[in-house]
Amino acid sequence: MHIERQASLKPYNSFGLPATASTLVRVASDANVRRVIDDPELGRQPKFVLGGGSNIVLTRDVEACVLKVEIKGRQLVEERDNAWIVEVGAGETWHDVVAWTLQQGWPGLENLALIPGTVGAAPVQNIGAYGIELKDRFESLDLVDFTTGRTVRLAAGACRFGYRDSVFKQDLAGKCVITRVRLRLPKPWQPALGYLDLERKMAETGISAPSAQQVFDWVCQIRRAKLPDPAVIGNAGSFFKNPVVTEEQCRDIIGRDPEIVHYPMPDGTVKLAAGWLIDACGWKGKSVGQAGVYEKQALVLVNRGGAIGAEVVTLARAIQESVYGRFGIRLEPEPVMV
Repeated sequence: MHIERQASLKPYNSFGLPATASTLVRVASDANVRRVIDDPELGRQPKFVLGGGSNIVLTRDVEACVLKVEIKGRQLVEERDNAWIVEVGAGETWHDVVAWTLQQGWPGLENLALIPGTVGAAPVQNIGAYGIELKDRFESLDLVDFTTGRTVRLAAGACRFGYRDSVFKQDLAGKCVITRVRLRLPKPWQPALGYLDLERKMAETGISAPSAQQVFDWVCQIRRAKLPDPAVIGNAGSFFKNPVVTEEQCRDIIGRDPEIVHYPMPDGTVKLAAGWLIDACGWKGKSVGQAGVYEKQALVLVNRGGAIGAEVVTLARAIQESVYGRFGIRLEPEPVMV
């Protein structure tokens, strides 16, 4: 366990926004977390969990005790007739784990390639891309309760996964830290290809039955063509959730804007492409101060250099008002505003 005072958080958030933590503690095990909880000074402070910093917008300095999760480890813990169960430390980089599972011959995560952030953050957000969500590949996780210091194991039902949502953004927000995640990779493997971009790749290449590695490569190509690298241009990935509307609402919008990109859902609702809505309102390439809308993908807000959190928030709110004014739909941000 390593403690830093007045630590800059700029290197630890993918937007590259300036902020300072009064106390930052690097934790590499459950025992480290318990030491923080038992500490006479740190134990009394509220806790803020920081993984890869890819899903936060820092608008101010952080007075809470920041726990920088650096718990490592990857292993196959069980092989079943219908799945491989892989356990991963919460501090591991998500994309590296996706690539590693494929190298081991355990497919199933390929659609989730190149999503920024750490493994511990994946259940919090119930990350998803190209037809797969974390909940589809989830077995269980371990967490340390900030009140009791106990390590607790949660199965999928207790995590209450929703669209970019979980119990960790609701009832358990600020009350625990995830330390390990177990993933269930299905046997036999079947590719998930029901997404327009992947269908285009199949048509372009003439490959109708791609391998898991091929799907992985396609997803990486698609994401790199659309999304900026946070190491080059500060960003938090997709900034807004794709809104879900009723079939009637969708028909009404189609009547006014026939080209709207939409995806019928199994429950009868319709998911709309937030990026299309933002682009239709003319925001692509626009800026507020040094915060801007990415030229290649309107769903991504970027730091054009020297942006502060307030500029990102102002831009996001202006986009929300614009989309609501034209479509009557309130966009919901994906990142956590701090």
